[in-house]
This record gives sequence, C-alpha cells and structure tokens, in this order.
Amino acid sequence: MKILISEIPKEGLDIDIQEAIESDTISSPVKVRLKIEKIGAEVMVRGDLSAEVKLQCSRCLKDFHKTLSVPIEVVYHPVEELKGEERHEITAEELDMDFYSGEEFDLAGLLKEQITLNITMKPLCNDSCKGICSECGADRNVETCKCVVKNTDPRLAELKKLLQQ
Repeated sequence: MKILISEIPKEGLDIDIQEAIESDTISSPVKVRLKIEKIGAEVMVRGDLSAEVKLQCSRCLKDFHKTLSVPIEVVYHPVEELKGEERHEITAEELDMDFYSGEEFDLAGLLKEQITLNITMKPLCNDSCKGICSECGADRNVETCKCVVKNTDPRLAELKKLLQQ
C-alpha cells in the first residue's frame, strides 16, 4: 500500500487495514492501525501491528507459529537531506528514522521491516524446549535418549589425571 505524501491532511491520516504481505516468514494477514502525520517535510508514522509469523525453533528445529504485536513509531525524512553526505554515522536518536524519496512511500516495506526487526534472534517453540541430542539427534521433547555425553575440555585433561592419582 502506497501513501501519497501530498494527500496527507493537516489533522493526519488514520489507517486501519488488514493486508496480506508476501513473505516466507509472515503466515497471516497483517493487522495494522496507524496514524500518519505530516509535519513540514517529515512524515510521522505511529501505531500498532500484529501478525502471525512462522519460525523454526533454535533448539529442536521444529516449525511453529507465533503472534507478534509490534508498536510502530517511525519518522520519515526526505532522502534529499542526505545529499552531499557519502557517509553518515547513525546516532541513537536516529534509530527510529527512515527516508522516503519522491511523493510517496510504501507501507508494505515498513510493515515487513518492523516484523523482521521484532523477530527474536533465537526463537523457541516454548521456554522449556529441551532441544535435540547432539549425539544421536533424538528430539528430547518427545523421547529420552540413552546417550551419555562426556564432554571434557581437552585443556583440562591434565587436571583430570591429577584427580585420578
């Protein structure tokens, strides 16, 4: 969904949409409630987003679905503000800032970006997931494996010899 910046009224624009976004991760239509305001050349986007995402557990490798609820607060500046700067270091105050070019910006890009940024780096199907056995590959959530794991750090092998004496 594209928004024409010149058509944003002074009182702002309230958007309440449910839109399917093409992505391998997003498994349901994204529900969004946004308030878009134009202040000079800046465009402020605030609101909430919820979507169901398909993830893979980082411990047991099973696919699972999780509902994300994401608050959105982004300030868009015209890309012309960057003209003349080849390099620019982002400060902490600029983390919620983005740029638009021309007279429109794409909400679908913003929604994908916000979902991607809010997915945990190591997703878990549940907090008590036991994972898979590193020896036999058994799913420890389903079955109990009989493997005896003796991981001895080779740097401590000499100390182990001392304990045996």
